[in-house]
Formats: sequence, structure tokens, C-alpha cells
Amino acid sequence: MASGKGSRMDSRKSSSSYCSTVTLVVFVALCLVGVWMMTSSSVVPVDISSHDTQSDAQDQVSQTGKQFEESPGDISEQSVTEEKTEQDDASFTDTNGEKEQGDPAKITEENPDATENTEQDQSDNESKSEKVGDENDETQVEKIEEEKETDDKEKTQTTVEVFPDGAQSELLKETNTQEGAWSTQAAESTKEKETQKSSSKDQFIGYDWRLCNASSGPDYIPCLDNLKALKKLRSNKHYEHRERHCPEEGPSCLVPLPDGYRQPIKWPQSRDKIWYFNVPHTKLAVVKGHQNWVKVTGEYLTFPGGGTQFKHGAMHYIDFIEETLPDIAWAKKTRVILDVGCGVASFGGFLFDKDVLAMSFAPKDEHEAQVQFALERGIPAISAVMGTKRLPFPSNVFDVVHCARCRVPWHIEGGTLLLELNRLLRPGGYFVWSATPVYQKLPQDIEVWEATSKLTKAMCWEMVAISRDAVNSVGVAIFRKPTSNDCYDRRAENDPPLCEESDQPNAAWNVPLQACMHRVPADPVLRGSRWPQQWPKRLTAVPYWLNSSQIGVYGKPAPEDLASDTEHWKNVVDKSYLNGMGIDWSSVRNVMDMRSVYGGFAAALRDLKVWVMNVVSINGADTLPVIYERGLFGIYHDWCESFSSYPRTYDLLHADHLFSKLKKRCKLVPVVAEVDRLLRPDGKLIVRDNVETIGEVESLAKSLHWEVRMTYTKQNEGILCLQKTIWRPLEVESVRR
Repeated sequence: MASGKGSRMDSRKSSSSYCSTVTLVVFVALCLVGVWMMTSSSVVPVDISSHDTQSDAQDQVSQTGKQFEESPGDISEQSVTEEKTEQDDASFTDTNGEKEQGDPAKITEENPDATENTEQDQSDNESKSEKVGDENDETQVEKIEEEKETDDKEKTQTTVEVFPDGAQSELLKETNTQEGAWSTQAAESTKEKETQKSSSKDQFIGYDWRLCNASSGPDYIPCLDNLKALKKLRSNKHYEHRERHCPEEGPSCLVPLPDGYRQPIKWPQSRDKIWYFNVPHTKLAVVKGHQNWVKVTGEYLTFPGGGTQFKHGAMHYIDFIEETLPDIAWAKKTRVILDVGCGVASFGGFLFDKDVLAMSFAPKDEHEAQVQFALERGIPAISAVMGTKRLPFPSNVFDVVHCARCRVPWHIEGGTLLLELNRLLRPGGYFVWSATPVYQKLPQDIEVWEATSKLTKAMCWEMVAISRDAVNSVGVAIFRKPTSNDCYDRRAENDPPLCEESDQPNAAWNVPLQACMHRVPADPVLRGSRWPQQWPKRLTAVPYWLNSSQIGVYGKPAPEDLASDTEHWKNVVDKSYLNGMGIDWSSVRNVMDMRSVYGGFAAALRDLKVWVMNVVSINGADTLPVIYERGLFGIYHDWCESFSSYPRTYDLLHADHLFSKLKKRCKLVPVVAEVDRLLRPDGKLIVRDNVETIGEVESLAKSLHWEVRMTYTKQNEGILCLQKTIWRPLEVESVRR
């Protein structure tokens, strides 16, 4: 009995111990399973990459950075995607399989067919599917699929950009050189602007844009349509009302589109016709239709290629000039010309067939929209007038100055206006004058001819040819500027007088005109003492007047600096701009480099059917003479003011470290509003700058409803490609009193 009882008790004890052991084992197993499930759902197997750092890359654009440190040296293409390692410095693999260390990058570009990072996508999918399988949650499956679709939309194809390593960083390390050849236009012209506080990025988010309340509507040019300033003018005798009178602060409104606006016709068809509703002005068609300037043809405005002096076509007239003086040698000796009073710029438009660049200008006057017609056609032109101030170009840069029936009284008031052309004309260059005084015998024409002939002789200009065109029944007289000071020294009278030695001939920004002549550079090492090499050799040749004792803009000896800049922009354009930004270059014709240095960007686009307006800031190194010496052209400008061009006249604007410099002097919002004014709908803006500025520009662009085609940041520097849309606000700004 006792034994049986003890056995039962032992049995109960053994059973209880067994249950406790099983319970403990089960509990431990459940814990291990739980731990395993938690870790397996959060760890991405095999791959070290993760999309968890994507937000870090997106925040990268807001960081403060330094200036681009780029080099024209041994630079390889980099294939950059949104994938990044968990380390601070990500690896960027180039097309040759090599790697370069850098900071995380962010790229946003329109491309629904992206194919990069396929393995990473599969890895992410497997990890997420495993988590879903364990949880058996259909809702979670749908959520992850939605996340995957979002990731796919955000991913892009390979984007190529040029970023050199630290050892090759000298090129874009600018020096603030203010001496010698690289003094600034602002210093030369004694024109300084008051410093204004920079705008904060936070101000741009949701910025309240409004349409400009201007009487000129879709054709608004702020510095030429400033009615408040025009009313204060005491006289219009010298065309003061056609000159620049900029508002104290640049407008921050947007110019409306004309009703029925369409995408411009592409070059070269645009030379012959444009959409009527893009420039709905018919006055010139009525007044000048018989001279074949412009005609209304259905929904088009057509341009037969004629002009007042070449009714039967510009090309015949261009050939006639070269036949009159073979030394003109279009596209060999003559590459860059100034066309005064250009009309609709057919002369400059057909000179492209000769590989000649014409800087055409005319005032915004009763011949409404003549410069706007030119730009819409894809022909270079600016709105300007010869009034009381020098034209915004350096001295001794144009190979030829042309004037066909331009209504300019050259001989009056001491010949002030012709003396301004003398300042601009290269020694040995030609003034081609095609006007009624050359070939008509009416009393007023004879009087003008005699007065002008007397003036040109006193200026030591030699009349080298005069001829009459039987086809167009017009005549042309061609004068040559002297190449030495011998004639000046032999003159019996100092009239027109020589300018004082202290007068700087290159000073051009808001400098009053003077009725005097500058001496010709006599020293053979000075610019202007020799003619440049024939085109196209002059594009890549180092100008003879740059020597190794001069320090270039980027700190190297000037010849090396120029050569490096040329090679650098060739690499950037070839390896990045032409292929890596999704830009359809066949739709690009009018291009502006908003902060040009040596013209390297324009030179790199040489083989495309584009023209580039090189803008040299008045507060930057005065390198515009180098640009002209290379056979390119450009203009001085202060981007704290509006540019002298009609709205919607450029297809692409390029701003290399411009906005960060401008923020020190003026507000960013009006500058971006000016960029919007200049760009055509669907036009592109490429910005290279520090990351902080990139972020501010991107924020403003988004408030304008622009499309962000690409952003890329590295080592606190960035590049941004934007596309303007057709969006316009509905509200109009309040009337200013």
C-alpha cells in the first residue's frame, strides 16, 4: 500500500517535471521564433545597400556648400543612381567600371523606363515579400506594392556628370583678381549697386506669384517700359526714352503669355516663318511689306529675307558686299559683326550660312516688335539705342560694323555716335554703310554725304570701296579704321579730339558718350594691335596678348587658364549636357550663358545649330574681350537689373555660380522672375552652384510649377536642371503708385 502510494506520488512528480520542461522549451522556442521573425523582417539580405538613406539624400540639397571645384583634367564619366552605401562617403561607378569616392547624391529626372539598380530592386522585393509571407497580411502586400511603384517612378537612368577629384580642383577655384587685365566692368565704369540682404529659402515655399500689371502686357521689358521713370525725363532729344531706365528693384511678377501662344517653330524653318500669335504684331507687315521684311500668311508671319536695302534677298546683298571688298572675307577674316538698326535681322540671319555671327540691335520704337521678330526667328538681337550712353561692349572687338539704311545722324553733334562705333571697331576693321546718301543725289542726301565724308576723313578712316548694286538699286561705301596713330599725329586740327589718357575705352556700363577718339594700341603686345587668327582657328587659339605673367581668373597663368577652361567645358558638355540631362537639343536655338568667363561653354557648343549670348557680369572679371577675340560674342550686364530682351526669347539659360554671387547684392526672387521672363515655355535652366543656393532656386522653381528634370549634389556643390512650364498665375499684381 505504502509502496503503491509512493509510486503514484513519484509518478505525479515526474509528470509535473516533464510538463514544466516542455513548457520552458516551448516558451524559449517561441521567443527564438519571435526574435527570428523580427530580425528577418528588418534585415535586407545579401546587399549592403538600403533605401533608408533616401531621405538623407533628399536633405542633401539644403546643406551649405563651397564653390564647384572642377577641372578639365583626366575626368571620367560617372554613372550615378539614388543607391548609396550606409557609409558617409558613397561610391560612384563610372562607365569604365572604376570607382570614385564622393558624398551621397540625389538625382531626380523624368524617365519612366529606368533600368538601373535592378538587382537592388529585386533584393528589396524579396525582403518585403518575406515579411509579408510571415505576417500573412494582404493589406501589407498592397502597401509594399504601392511603395515599390513609387520607388520605380523616382528611380532614373544613368546620369552623367563631371566632378573631378580634389587633386584636380584648381579650375573653378576663382580668385578675386581685381588688377591688370581682369579688372571688373563695374570698377571700370564706376558703377556699383547697393548691397541688399539675401532672401531666405523659407520665403520661397509657396511663394505668391502674380502677373505683371504692365501696359505692354506680354511684351513687358522692365528697363524699357518703366513709365514712371520715362515721365520724369526732361528731354527725348537724344532718344533718352529708348534707353534703359530700370526700376529701383527688379519686378517679382510674371509676364503673361499672349493668347494662342504655341511652341516656336524650330530652326532653320523659323528663319522663314513664325507663329503669328506668338508675336501678334502686323504694323511692320503693313509698313515694310513691299520691302519683303515680313508678311502675314494665314496663321504665320513669313520673312522673305528682304530688307530696305536688299528687297531681293539678304544673301545676294551679303555676296555683293564681299564682291565690293574681297578683304571682308566672310567667316575667315570677318567672324563677328555689329548690325546697327537691324530691323527684323534678316541680314544677321542669313550670315549664319556664311558662319558669321552678327550682334544685331535696334530700339523698341514705332517699328514694333522688330527685335522680338528676330529672336522668335532664332536670330541674335538685343533692344538698344545709340542715345546718350556707350553700348555695353568693350572696345576694339567687332570685325565689321554694318548699317543698312539705319536712320542714325552720324555727322551731328561732333560725330558722337560714329565715334562710338569707332570705339567698338577693331583697328583695321570695316564700317559698311549702305544708305541713300551713298548713291542718291537729292539735296538732303548730298548734304549728309558731304558732312559724313568730312567726319570720316577727320577720324582717319579710309574709304576703301564704294559700289552700286544693280539688282537692289542701292549703293554701299566701306571705310577702314586705321591700325596706327600716325594719321592722328599728322592732323592739322585735333577735331574730333583724342580722348584723355585717363579715359578707359573698355568702360561701357552706364558711361556717357563722348565726342572723342581713343588712340589705337601701338604696343604689339597690346590687344587690338594685331588681327586675330582666321576663323575657326581663333576659337581655340590663345590670344597673342595673353601671357604667362598674367594670372587668369582661376589662378593659373592666363594662357593655361584659358586652355584649361576650354577643355573643361568641352568635357562637361560632351559627357554630361548633351546626353545626361534629357535635353532635346534639336529644339534649342537661342542660348544664354548668364555668367560666362572665357566663353568655354559657348565654344563647346560650336558644332550644334545654336548661338550663345555670353553675358559677363559687371562685377566679375572683365573677360569679354577674350570672348570676342575667340570669334564669339557677348554683352556686359548687371543681373540685379532686367536684360534688354523681349519675354520668351531664349530656349536655354546656363548659370554657373551666378545666383550665389548675386545674393550678396540683390534679392533672388526678382532674378528668378527675370529668368522666367526670358525663357520660352518648355525652356531649360541649368544651374551649377553651392547646395544652399541650389535648394533656394529649386524651391522657387517649384513655386513656379516648373519641372525639376535633375538635381545632383556632391561635396556641398550641386547641379540643377529645370524646365519652365506654361503655367501662369491668375491674379494680377496691384497697381504701383
